[in-house]
Amino acid sequence: MRPHVELIHDDDYVWHAAELVGGEGRASERRLSVDEEDGSSSLRVDFHTRWGRGPGIHHADTEYYVLDGSMTYGGREIGKGGYVHAPKGVPTDAITFAEGTRILHYREYGDAGFDPVDDVNAPRWAGAREDVTVIDTEAMTWDAVPNPGPMPGLFIKYLHVDPVTGFYTRLVYCQEGWTDHRLAHHPCYEEAYTTQGHMEYNFGTLDQGSYFFRPARVKHGHFTTMEGGMTMLLRSDGELFNWYTQNEWIRWGGEAVNYGPGGTRMRWSQSSHDLGKGSARRSERDLADLAASVRYQREQGADDADYVPSGEGVDKSLIAMAKALDAAGLQGGHGGEHGHHHEHDHEHGHDHDHKHSHEHEHDHHEHEHDHHEHEHEHGLRAGWGADPGSLEHRDERTDAGAHNRGQGRPWKPGDPIPAPIISTLPVRSRSRGRWDSDGM
Repeated sequence: MRPHVELIHDDDYVWHAAELVGGEGRASERRLSVDEEDGSSSLRVDFHTRWGRGPGIHHADTEYYVLDGSMTYGGREIGKGGYVHAPKGVPTDAITFAEGTRILHYREYGDAGFDPVDDVNAPRWAGAREDVTVIDTEAMTWDAVPNPGPMPGLFIKYLHVDPVTGFYTRLVYCQEGWTDHRLAHHPCYEEAYTTQGHMEYNFGTLDQGSYFFRPARVKHGHFTTMEGGMTMLLRSDGELFNWYTQNEWIRWGGEAVNYGPGGTRMRWSQSSHDLGKGSARRSERDLADLAASVRYQREQGADDADYVPSGEGVDKSLIAMAKALDAAGLQGGHGGEHGHHHEHDHEHGHDHDHKHSHEHEHDHHEHEHDHHEHEHEHGLRAGWGADPGSLEHRDERTDAGAHNRGQGRPWKPGDPIPAPIISTLPVRSRSRGRWDSDGM
């Protein structure tokens, strides 16, 4: 499985000599993401000279998409927007790229291997399926997405859909003002490269040349599309279902042993609520668009929750802690009224400044300590909602992907919906990362 890459611009990658077996010419590649288990790769390739190779068979499902310049496949020349899908094990015709051409190049379920053949009539590999797809995407028309999210204004060009696995590649255009105020996770991976325009969301700014690879179930969202709209080449390794979350929160902390003020031991805690304050907040344009998205959904008769930026109102993690104190008091046999009083204060928005929050957390830790033995005796469990075990894919701990929580798995309506992966720190995030608290 590839690591989570979110969000990075291709300018932040080092150039390598392009791994294009059996061709003639010079080219360089930037490795956007790579799966070291099976060789799958997503690459930006620039051709410094004319480059070409004859007919052959790819060792991986292979795709080429022209960002600038031109590509010639089997004698047919296609400029910007040219697309070729060459299935693994299927003979392909000769291909060339003009000097100066820039492309996106994808290999899936295999490495860069390429076996020359005499012509496209050579035998296929056993089990190979489909034929080569060649498309001039600039000549295609945009189709409105049947389910565009909470707002109209999302359009698509389907480039290739695998009839067996559901893997699909498409161009997606979000018109200016298209917004989704919800957070989503999916049963499949999702990766995209921005070819035009500008969009803002929780992990940063999607502008031309920016890229992400997001494993299955990683939560993301709060999209707002800026002036001129935004276009991206989007790929998923299965059918994409949207499972939504709103108004999320998370709190984490620990005891610092050898750092802190004066190098002394300290206790610290931070909430996603804290990260949404001050300069990390979204722009007024973003906030207005997100509010409009909620209004539109409600006009359509859909159930929805208000969009509330992190850092505003009462910290939901403190409310949850107060409720946990209620449970501790009731199940432990004492202190229940005290816990209920704290919950009442929080829910009525009384003044809880930063100092009070830390005092509350201190009280919570002391209370937690007092009840430590009671927890073992009575099996204390706070009521947080669904049991996490009920929010797993049925094969999550037993199939070949059990070692990787972010692996996508087949899903159909009616199956249990697995909980999202809360990704606070992807493997790579550089110049385009914003990291406000949205979407954690």
